[in-house]
Amino acid sequence: MTVDRENPAPASRGSFPHEMLREIYEQPKAIRETIRRNVDGDTIFPAALQPLESALLAFKKIIIAASGSSRHAGLAGEIMMEDLAGVAVDVEYSSEYCYRSTHADSDPIVIVITQSGETADTIAAQREALSRGAQTVAISNIAESTIAREATTALHTYAGLEKAIPATKSFTAQLTILYLFSLFLARRRGRMTSEVIRTHLQDLSDVPDKMEQALASWDAAAAGCARLCQQAKMFLFLGRGVHYAIAREGALKLKEISYVQAEGLPAGELRHGPSALVDDKLAVVAIATHDSADPDSVLRYQKTLSVLEYVKRRGGRAIAIASEGDREVEPHADRVVSVPVTPELLLPILEVVPLQLFAYHYAVLNGCDVDSPRNLVKAVVTE
Repeated sequence: MTVDRENPAPASRGSFPHEMLREIYEQPKAIRETIRRNVDGDTIFPAALQPLESALLAFKKIIIAASGSSRHAGLAGEIMMEDLAGVAVDVEYSSEYCYRSTHADSDPIVIVITQSGETADTIAAQREALSRGAQTVAISNIAESTIAREATTALHTYAGLEKAIPATKSFTAQLTILYLFSLFLARRRGRMTSEVIRTHLQDLSDVPDKMEQALASWDAAAAGCARLCQQAKMFLFLGRGVHYAIAREGALKLKEISYVQAEGLPAGELRHGPSALVDDKLAVVAIATHDSADPDSVLRYQKTLSVLEYVKRRGGRAIAIASEGDREVEPHADRVVSVPVTPELLLPILEVVPLQLFAYHYAVLNGCDVDSPRNLVKAVVTE
């Protein structure tokens, strides 16, 4: 199937029935543009972080404040920064940040993340951080937004207008920015050479091509998974390490647009209580991807397989998001959706897309309005 790079949807699809589906297919373009506008050669954020120059020399930790999907991006960003740059990171709910102790570390950099730049809780968190003397970095899709104007400095995603209420392309653009920021810190702190940075940037640049090539097959596979689970009314999404953040996001997408109970958990926590829910009425979606070049990733994968085996032994239905070419996972899942082989910390950008498509197809099958779900707005502008 051929793909038009100016319109990331497969050329044979014609018009999209919903804005959400269109925006899912626009993600390769959004990621490419976010990279292009924030990287010059092998220089990341050539000028954007200059206002943070002194803080970058003195900070002791990073605090991320965000809500909803943006917080899930922050959870993935936490592991990216800790693993690549060796910095301590805490992730807060924006709505809780203002009520946390003011006696925490006195020299943090506070990163606030919001697609619209107008989320009331996140603006309040940034204002509180600034009042405590912290330097702030705002990550937003809207350059002229309140959060960007008031920050010490701002980093922009270039996802373009997102009309559907559920975040899709804005989320993967946020993951892209957070990966770039992690590389920036790694280089700044002497953890990576320029040559290593170039390798990581090339890996990142490969992601939108891989996504584009996989979208049509993911779409078909997600539709099949949705039919398999159409009658289910409870879902558990499981992931380990950086993939836990994507399990949370997959559960949120389904909850937002289908009005069913869905929970994202670390895979190892299933047996610590939630296993009581496992029966033939529960659907489990497990992120079981891995990077074969990373021993820690392989170990997490093997542990996740044992959890899938546990679910199947107890009569649960299981869907696995797995790495391309993996045959070991097949006996432990009713359906397997394959993701192209990719380095561990870039897998989240790819593996979230089949989960977006699964949520979309499940909601459509059950007659839900995917673009404008009930009780939801694009930006929560009141606390």
